[in-house]
Amino acid sequence: MSDTAALPMDDERPAVSSQQKRITFIALMIVFLLSALDMTIISTAMPRIVADLHGLEIYAWVTTVYLLTSTVMVPIWGKLGDMYGRKLVLIIGICIFVVGSWLCGLAGEFGDLPVLGSGMIQLIVFRGLQGIGGGALFTSAFATIADLFEPRERAKYAGLFGAVFGLASVLGPVIGGFFTDHGTVEIMGLHIAGWRWVFYVNLPLSLLSLYMIGRKMPDLGIRTGGKIDWLGGVLIVVSLGALMLALTFGPTDGWFALNVVALFALSLATGIGFLVTEKIVRDPVLPLTLFNTRAFSTSMISSFIISMAFMGTIIYVPLYLQLVIGIPATNSGFSMLPLMGGLMFSAALSGRLVTRTGKYKGFMLAGAVLQGIGLYLMTFLTEDSSAWDVVWRLFIIGLGLGPSQSLFTLVSQSAAPIQQVGVATSTGMFLRQTGSLIGVAIFGALMTSKLTEKLQTVFPDMPDVNLGKLQAQFMSAENPGAVPDLPPFLKTAFADSMTFIFSGAIVIVVLAFISILFVPRIQLRGRGPDAKKPLEKAEHVVEDAAPGAPITPE
Repeated sequence: MSDTAALPMDDERPAVSSQQKRITFIALMIVFLLSALDMTIISTAMPRIVADLHGLEIYAWVTTVYLLTSTVMVPIWGKLGDMYGRKLVLIIGICIFVVGSWLCGLAGEFGDLPVLGSGMIQLIVFRGLQGIGGGALFTSAFATIADLFEPRERAKYAGLFGAVFGLASVLGPVIGGFFTDHGTVEIMGLHIAGWRWVFYVNLPLSLLSLYMIGRKMPDLGIRTGGKIDWLGGVLIVVSLGALMLALTFGPTDGWFALNVVALFALSLATGIGFLVTEKIVRDPVLPLTLFNTRAFSTSMISSFIISMAFMGTIIYVPLYLQLVIGIPATNSGFSMLPLMGGLMFSAALSGRLVTRTGKYKGFMLAGAVLQGIGLYLMTFLTEDSSAWDVVWRLFIIGLGLGPSQSLFTLVSQSAAPIQQVGVATSTGMFLRQTGSLIGVAIFGALMTSKLTEKLQTVFPDMPDVNLGKLQAQFMSAENPGAVPDLPPFLKTAFADSMTFIFSGAIVIVVLAFISILFVPRIQLRGRGPDAKKPLEKAEHVVEDAAPGAPITPE
C-alpha cells in the first residue's frame, strides 16, 4: 500500500499552556481509569449481586453488555470528536457515564419496574448506558493526548495510559471484591449493599474530572464540521452488535446454533452495507482512505492480533488460580498483580525511550517476543503448580504486553491527518476491543473443547461443557470468595485445558510478530527547532517511501 493520506501538520496544533496540559491530563487519567475499571470491577461482586437481584441465568450479561456498547460506540464518538471537538464529546461522555453509574447502583432498589422489569434486567440496561459513556471516555482520552502533545513526546504519555489500562484490568476484581465484602453500610436508616459502591465510587471522581475538563481543558481538535453519517453509524452499530452477540452466544449455544448463525449473517450483511456506504457518503464515520496508509493499516492489524492473545489469556488465568490452585476468587486478583507490574513498567519505559529516541518498532517486536516466552513458560503449569509458579510467568507476559498498550496507537495517530486523529484513534480502540472479545470467544471455545475431551474420558456420556453454567455453579452468594474442593481429575482437566489455551495464544503471538515486521518506521519528531515544520511524506515514512524519495534512517 502507498501512503496517500495527507499527513498532520504540527503548526495546526493549537497553543496550550503547561497548566492546561497538566490539569487536562490528570482529568483524562481519572476518566480513563474509571472506564477501564468498569470492564472488570464487577466480576467479584457478581455472586452478591445475583443473591440480591436474582437472575443467575443472565448474570453474564452484566459484563458483556458494557463491553458491547462501549465497543460499538467507539467509532461514532471518534467521528463526533473530529466534527465538534474533544471537549464537548468528553463532557457528554462523562455525563452519560455518571448517570449510568448512578442508575446501576440503584438497580433493584424499587422492585420490578414497568418496561425495565426485574432488578437484574435493570442492571443490564443501565450497564449498557454506562458503556455508551465509557466508549466516549476511551476514544476521546487517547485522541486528546494526540491533540496535546507532539508525536515523539506523545509516546511517554500514551505509555502511561497503557499502564493505567493494565492496572485497571488487574485491580478491578480486587476493588470489586473489597467493596462487596466490606462496603455494606447503614446511612440514615438506609441500607446500602456493598456491591452498590462498585458503581457509586464512579460518581465523585467522574464529577471531579468533569469540573477539571469544563474549567481548564482547552477546546482541542480540528473541527471538521460536516454532516453526521447516520446510515453508516446505524449499520456499524448493528454489524458490530450482531458480531459481539454471536461471539457471546457461540461458546454456550454452539457455533452452528440457528441464533448464532443468524447473528453472524446479520453482521456480515450490515458490515458489507457499511463499507459500501462509507465509500459513497461525503463525511463517512470511518474514512476507508485511512487504510491506504501502510503505517496505519499494519499497526491496526498488529494491535488487533495482539489484543486477541492479551484478553484471551488473562480472562481465564483467574479461573485456573481459583479452581486448580485454590485461591479464593476475591483474592485471585492479587495474584495478577505481577502481570500489572510488568505491564506498567515496560509501558512507561518504552514510552520514555520512544520519546527520547523516536524509535519504536524494536520495542513492538521485543514485546511480542517476551509475551511469547511468557506464554510458552505458562504451558508447563500443572495441577500441582503453586501460585509462585504462575506469578513470575505472568510478570514476563506483562513485560511483553506493555509496549503494545500505546505504541500501536501512537503510530496510527502519527500516520493519520490531524483532522482525522479522532477517527484514527477510535478505529484503533475499536479493533483492539473487538480483538479482545474475539480472543475471549476463541479461547473459550478451546477451553470448552479440551475440558469436554478430558472429562469425557472419565464420564463417556457427559455432554459438552458449558463454561457459563460451570462458572455459575461455582458461585456462592453466601461466601463469594469460597472455592469448592474439586476432585483431582477435575483439577487435572482444568490444568490441561489451560495449557491448551496458552499453546493457542503462542500461535496468535507469532502471527502478531509477523504482522509487526510489516509496520513501517515513521519519523517522530519532538519539540526541537523543526517542530513546526510540516511532515512531508518523504521525511515521514522510512520503509514505505515512494520510489526515489529520500529516506531518513531510524
